Amino acid sequence: MDIKVDDLSGPEVTALIAEHLKGMFETTPPESVHALNLDGLKKPDITFWSAWEQGDLVGCGALKELDKENGELKSMRTASAHLRKGVAGYMLAHIIGEAKLRGYRRLSLETGSTEDFKPAVSLYEKYGFQYCGPFADYTDDPYSLYMTMEL
Repeated sequence: MDIKVDDLSGPEVTALIAEHLKGMFETTPPESVHALNLDGLKKPDITFWSAWEQGDLVGCGALKELDKENGELKSMRTASAHLRKGVAGYMLAHIIGEAKLRGYRRLSLETGSTEDFKPAVSLYEKYGFQYCGPFADYTDDPYSLYMTMEL
């Protein structure tokens, strides 16, 4: 699998982000969706990666710098045709590694609390994320879970 920094201009990536947003809005009330659109992912404090295998886009993920010591995991998504092949774990390991290289002391995330998000939550638990309260600009929300890990 080849992971590369991506400028979000390719049609495959655009389609995957659209699929990601569609899925979020189908399972979560709009006021509780914290997924970023293309413009949000292009902000200077965010690095976005795409994962490719034999010319196919298989997944994506992003890292947002909250401050010089803290990062936030964003936009983790596996392409539908590549679910349960280890794509998310590979991407997550890559982003954790990048956060460590940047010298972050903590990596946090927000994800959904409903049954649809159970596979993602299990993955984050497997990699050592612990439950925490809201961080950054988040607030208590019954549709959100917050997790963090010390690096």
